[in-house]
Amino acid sequence: MIKTIPLNKLVQSPRNVRKHADAKADAQLKASIAANGLLQNLIVRPAAKGKFEVEAGERRRRALFSLADDKALPRTHPVTCLVLDDADADSIETSLAENFHRLAMNPADEAQAFASLIEAGASSEDVARRFGLTVRFVEGRLRLANLAQPVFEALAAGEITLDIAKAYGASSDQVIQAQVFEQVSSAYYAPTPDSIRRMVLNGTVRGNDPRARLVGRDAYVEAGGRIERELFDDDDSESWVDVALLEDLARARMEECAKALAGEHEIAWVKPTLDNYVSHDLIDGLHRLPAEAAPLSEAELARLDELDTSWDEHAAILESEDSDEDAVAAAEQSIETIERECQEIRNRPLVLDPELKPDAGMILTLGRDGVPVLQPHFYTENAAVLAPGDDPVEVVSGTGEEAPKRATLSKRLVDELAMQRRDVLALHVASDPALAFDLMVFTLADADTLDWRAQSATTLRGPVAAGPIIGFEAKDAPASAALAEFKGGLDESWRAGEDVVERFKAFRALDDDARATWLGYVVGRTFEASLNLAGERAIALHDHLGASIGIDIARWWRPNAANYFDRVSKAVILDALSEVGGPDLVARFAASKKSELAESAERVFSGNFITDAAVRDAALAWVPDAMRFAGQDATVADDEANEASDASDDFAGEDDKSPREMAA
Repeated sequence: MIKTIPLNKLVQSPRNVRKHADAKADAQLKASIAANGLLQNLIVRPAAKGKFEVEAGERRRRALFSLADDKALPRTHPVTCLVLDDADADSIETSLAENFHRLAMNPADEAQAFASLIEAGASSEDVARRFGLTVRFVEGRLRLANLAQPVFEALAAGEITLDIAKAYGASSDQVIQAQVFEQVSSAYYAPTPDSIRRMVLNGTVRGNDPRARLVGRDAYVEAGGRIERELFDDDDSESWVDVALLEDLARARMEECAKALAGEHEIAWVKPTLDNYVSHDLIDGLHRLPAEAAPLSEAELARLDELDTSWDEHAAILESEDSDEDAVAAAEQSIETIERECQEIRNRPLVLDPELKPDAGMILTLGRDGVPVLQPHFYTENAAVLAPGDDPVEVVSGTGEEAPKRATLSKRLVDELAMQRRDVLALHVASDPALAFDLMVFTLADADTLDWRAQSATTLRGPVAAGPIIGFEAKDAPASAALAEFKGGLDESWRAGEDVVERFKAFRALDDDARATWLGYVVGRTFEASLNLAGERAIALHDHLGASIGIDIARWWRPNAANYFDRVSKAVILDALSEVGGPDLVARFAASKKSELAESAERVFSGNFITDAAVRDAALAWVPDAMRFAGQDATVADDEANEASDASDDFAGEDDKSPREMAA
């Protein structure tokens, strides 16, 4: 029965299932009732002394009483209620049903509703006040209403999250939003808000970029730089649009700093870079000068003795069982301070022979915090000043008897390529359980040799090899994607066991093929990252495995601008073009700028370039020597080149094959 009851006759029911409150949500409800009135009746049950207990709607009752306390409503305000009698269902079940089946509005619906109110003449402040929301929240929903149609429809259908939708809203350009949405919709990986935001803001720099911090906002704007600040942005996430201008300003600032430091250290030059590391290209042709740490003064030696004595005294407090908590805490803090001071004293700057200073130079990098960092090493362009025995060691490509070639790859690129070649090798071993089994048994047995000089080929003791770069994943590389798909096809039903014994029993109950597939996968995932380079990246066993399997790297990894050509010098790109097309092909691109050359090389080596069939075949089979497995016969490379022209068609026809079948 529907009945109007005075507000002061309504009391809380002890049977109401809602026991916890949300102050922010309650404030919104109160504002909504104040603006629009009570839009949903309360469910009550008669109680003693003419009162009515609220079985469902306790938040609304409290909001009404709060408005009464504010004098916005009289305490006798009439409230529409549905009155239950004893014949009705249990009150707890009624309260639970009323609260449990409530569904929050979809953000897309909220966005459309707010947009309709704005179109009707309300301001963002009006909407926020009427619904107890912040103006920022309302404007955020209004921004969602202006998303590109496919993005908005995906949000309304629940196909993308609110955070993903906000990432699309980082740019107001609906065309770009739609283009990015189309790209990620066909991707095999799940995009993150950060990846979406980077894609829609391609060609811009964030406010927390080291270059931006170096130049400063005021200097950038004064020089004509533009900044786009979206609704969800702060000083760190805002977009600096004129990247070329920012680069010029940052480079000029670094050059000024470098010139000042060269004079301060009385050396010939300081070479600045906007990178936060010293790349190989930066020191190519330079020679490292010998330098020693400055000797400690008598005062510094005496201070170290004092600090050692003090350290022992505080350590005794920590070791004593009679020390109270305050004394222990103070001792720990003092020891930390002592160790910091000792480190500062012992970290001596390198001292160069004054006779070498006229030919010496240093490298100035840009720290991640936007502060220039002078690297503590001295270089020279004049090899004649080096003493006998001081010649630098060069990293060479390959492990054969051929003449060594100077490495032209940066350490970061070497590490990335090593990890990607590791995935190719891991996929093929994962596809061959018999080989994986032999490798596992041999590795475990060979560990007894205790040859500490040999680099381990696998982890094969449990942990997955992480690689030299934390967080790097080549998700768009065919081998990495196929390896992930391979893992998705494993039978993981045994994981349902409640304890390790039950899981082990369930695993042993799998058929032979399922267990063999697991064997190949767990062995393959342990491979360390390696390359066909002399030095720490070379692992002979990896090269032997890759050569004996006959892995065609070109089938699983293709060089493009992002993963290779943008990362190497122009000379390296031209050398690659010369290998596949000779002087004629090089002549077509020799005058190109570096960025244009990288894009052209990507087209050539992907086969998407009009040229002779022989050149196209060679380009499709080409990979850097560092990516090949040492020991493969030349005939293997020739066979790869002959089959490369059909590589794209082969992949297109293998969409239905499993990664294991493709690797085999």
